[in-house]
Amino acid sequence: MGDFSQRVFAVVQRIPAGKVATYGQVGALIGAPRGARYVGYALHGNPNPGTDEGCIPCHRVVFKDGRMATGFAFGGPDEQRKMLADEGVAFDEEGRVLMDRFQWDGLSSAVRSGAEGSDADGPLGPPPDFNWKAELGE
Repeated sequence: MGDFSQRVFAVVQRIPAGKVATYGQVGALIGAPRGARYVGYALHGNPNPGTDEGCIPCHRVVFKDGRMATGFAFGGPDEQRKMLADEGVAFDEEGRVLMDRFQWDGLSSAVRSGAEGSDADGPLGPPPDFNWKAELGE
């Protein structure tokens, strides 16, 4: 497994339950803002999918419009949607994630709450006022 995949997995492990990120967003967080397709390739080879401690919750990564991945390697798009719904994620009438409510902001919960400690020392991604849509062309 290469360094790119390891970086993808590290970011995806930080997406909290009940939130989603886009493939492009994950790419941007690892320094590959145009690497959405490669993020998908890396996640397709996820060695440890799931939500348990140490797992890589790849079901929390969706297309920029909130659609499920048709090639979701661990049960297909219906399983991905079920896993997200079980975490409280809501969908529109076309089955897309309501991105304005459920897209992860790239910050750890400790940073968001103002907690002290190593996890709260800074954001996991860009600053809160970072414009994802402009940066990623969405």
